[in-house]
Amino acid sequence: MHFKARAGGKLADVKLQTALKKLQGNFVKGRADRITELDNFPEIRDAAAEIRDRALANLDLYLDTFEKNAAARGTVVHWAETAADVNRIVREIAAQHGVRKVVKSKSMVTEECGLNDALIDAGLEVVETDLGEYILQLAKEPPSHIVAPVVHKTRDEVSDLFAEKHNAPRLTDIPALCREAREKLRPHFLSAEMGVSGANFIVAETGSTLIVTNEGNGRMVTTLPKVHVAITGIEKVVPTLEDVATLIRLLPRHGTGQSITNYVSVTTGPRREGDSDGPEHFHVILVDAGRTKLIGGDFQAMLRCIRCGACMNHCPVYQSVGGHAYGWVYPGPMGSVLTPTYVGLQNAGDLPNAATLCGQCHVACPVKIPLPELLRKLREQQFDLKLKTWPEMLALRAWGWLAAHPWLYGTVMRIKVRLLKTMADERGMIRSLPFGSGWTDRRDFPAPQGRTFREMYKEARSKA
Repeated sequence: MHFKARAGGKLADVKLQTALKKLQGNFVKGRADRITELDNFPEIRDAAAEIRDRALANLDLYLDTFEKNAAARGTVVHWAETAADVNRIVREIAAQHGVRKVVKSKSMVTEECGLNDALIDAGLEVVETDLGEYILQLAKEPPSHIVAPVVHKTRDEVSDLFAEKHNAPRLTDIPALCREAREKLRPHFLSAEMGVSGANFIVAETGSTLIVTNEGNGRMVTTLPKVHVAITGIEKVVPTLEDVATLIRLLPRHGTGQSITNYVSVTTGPRREGDSDGPEHFHVILVDAGRTKLIGGDFQAMLRCIRCGACMNHCPVYQSVGGHAYGWVYPGPMGSVLTPTYVGLQNAGDLPNAATLCGQCHVACPVKIPLPELLRKLREQQFDLKLKTWPEMLALRAWGWLAAHPWLYGTVMRIKVRLLKTMADERGMIRSLPFGSGWTDRRDFPAPQGRTFREMYKEARSKA
């Protein structure tokens, strides 16, 4: 995943740094404001975590129940063990119904599977209809955030892109840009034979799928084409609609800082006699792709994730480098856990270390996933499997030996903080740090005060 190599370039990207400021201004403050609307927020958060744990503890039962109830309402349920299985099943459904054009609502699972490329290779036209995903499709870029996929782009970049790709006058007003996209997308909704969506949750009790969106494209993708295919991870199952109601009180508040999204769409089976809209055929693909191997293990809590993005919005690392630095579909703290568990720790060695372990992600998580603890476990596995470089292994062993000798540790730290203080400039910052160029090449390092924590603590106690 090459996080270290990518991160340096992202820190120096002025446009990206400008764009990322939106996270603090919109999502972080929005979440803080919205959760104050809930008088019993801690209890709701506890209940949400319990709902997700209950579903995971009985995953086979609830998935079987979902399949039974969905089939009873006319839905065709498919099981996909791998990403390749997902792509094969969708291609088969498209061939069965003579599909030539596919319109898609935003779906991170289809990003996992590389579905768009698989369908294009099969000769189908694929159009992303979420505004952010549409922009990225034009730019031929992957999403950088799971809720706001185009957060890394500025308005001027979008204006230039639309002018080039639409062969139209350059517009800079946001409502005008939205209208331009709407005019381009509307004919696709009306001419596509298949709509593909994800699912924020699937409900065992009713056999329903549910999506939350802020754009009308989700409704049109799931109702206008004659075939609707919903693709979702097996961990998204929820026992009852009442459980969904609890989770929906948290998902938009943590994701976009809204009390509720503009659209909450529940789909139960294909169109029936008397229905005013809906697809003639409804397929649901339940995807494993590495999820079941987390059940019963140290990382099962990660499957609670409801994909709100709050952890990355509050992460100082993500706020500094954006999503593309993480190298795959899921960025931020949740991606730093999910990606190594899905693709193998040996293939994503930088990611467990792409965090300060400040704990903000855990505090912000609506379902109380202990992300710092999971990241530490991955780091421990790296050490045990000898996946660290030899300088890192040597440094860790040296630190461990030193920490096991408290008097010597204290002496070395006292010398170190005094030495570092002498390296500070007039601002109290260190511009160049031996053996720490990975830090000081891109930013300055705050110098210590010249005393250790133990010394300052002892002095404060004596004054008290």
